[in-house]
Amino acid sequence: MSNLNAVWYAESYHPIQAGSIDGTDVLPHDNAVYRALLCSSSGLYDPFGDPKVIGDPYCTVFVGRLSRETEEKTLKEVMSKYGRVKNIRLVQDIVTGASRGYAFVEFETEREMRRAYEDAHHSIIDGNEVIVDYNRQQLMPGWIPRRLGGGLGGKKESGQLRFGGRERPFKAPLRPIPHDELKRLGIPPPPEGRYIPRFKVPSPPRCKKNNIDTQDSPLRHTSRDREEDTHSRHRSKNREEHELKSRHQSHDREDSWSKRKHEDSGEYNEDSVQMHKSKDKEEKVSRSRHRARDREDTHSRHRSKNREEQELQSSRQSQDREYSWSKRKHEDSGDYNEDSVKRHRSKESRSKHRDRDRDRDRDREDSRSRYGDRSKHGVDSGEDSWSRERSEERESRSYKQH
Repeated sequence: MSNLNAVWYAESYHPIQAGSIDGTDVLPHDNAVYRALLCSSSGLYDPFGDPKVIGDPYCTVFVGRLSRETEEKTLKEVMSKYGRVKNIRLVQDIVTGASRGYAFVEFETEREMRRAYEDAHHSIIDGNEVIVDYNRQQLMPGWIPRRLGGGLGGKKESGQLRFGGRERPFKAPLRPIPHDELKRLGIPPPPEGRYIPRFKVPSPPRCKKNNIDTQDSPLRHTSRDREEDTHSRHRSKNREEHELKSRHQSHDREDSWSKRKHEDSGEYNEDSVQMHKSKDKEEKVSRSRHRARDREDTHSRHRSKNREEQELQSSRQSQDREYSWSKRKHEDSGDYNEDSVKRHRSKESRSKHRDRDRDRDRDREDSRSRYGDRSKHGVDSGEDSWSRERSEERESRSYKQH
């Protein structure tokens, strides 16, 4: 592709370069460029100092050359064709309140902003052909607005043409670029070798956090979840490797310490060291087994206690149901007596408790005959004494209730 049939765009703003048709000027050619250069060199303009500027600049487009009669409602209806409009700021005159002919439109996502940037350019709104560009105020380094002698584009009648933007890109240099003079004056040289076709749409800067805004896409969430799972697996694997390495290092330190100790005492023997290590390992294993056995015993006691409480509660509920049933039965027959019903109920409960105790004693005797009686030598098991106390408490409670 020939450079004469190509154009290039500025990525950073410099007032003298923006005032040149090919970006090779080294001196300001009008007063507006001089004012913009003075403002830029002294730092009089702060692009982030406007309190009215809100929203994400990567989701915001600039709409210029609007009609003075265009309202926010009309602009929102037109821009809603390209995506979900989140906010619109139509710039107005401070004194009169009239529109100044440009606005900033913020979309929900960066994808919708790029769609409006490509399709809404040179569209017609209220009889005017508008231009659409990205938010250069916050995204273009060194930006100077039009009111201070900077900006981009412009009409020939105004005499304030600016180049390097979407409307008027830089042309191929008409003469050799004076790199030494530009370097001496501190002016950035034109980006030579970055030419694009004349009718190709320049791409606005992308957000560094997410190159393409797909916040609402389930594929993005899936990929993010997959990445998090992968990172968590890697972290757990690295943690396990680190623990294994530290364990090996501790073992090596213990071996070296025991070896040095025996050497100092003069009775170093490899077999004795290995025997000592094996004994320590066996003690650790036995301690871990005892701890596991204690945990299992505790869990079994808790489970048996919960089971007995559930059985007691279920027996109470069944007794209440039988009592209500017998009461309703005697009331239907006409010979209801509270004392007779209570005696009948206490008699049935005592018989049930006797049957349950008989079954429990039979099971205990079977288990003793099978696994051996631990109470032969006058030693009673903790579980048998605990179950006997629980049965006595239940019998006393049942008798008190009846």
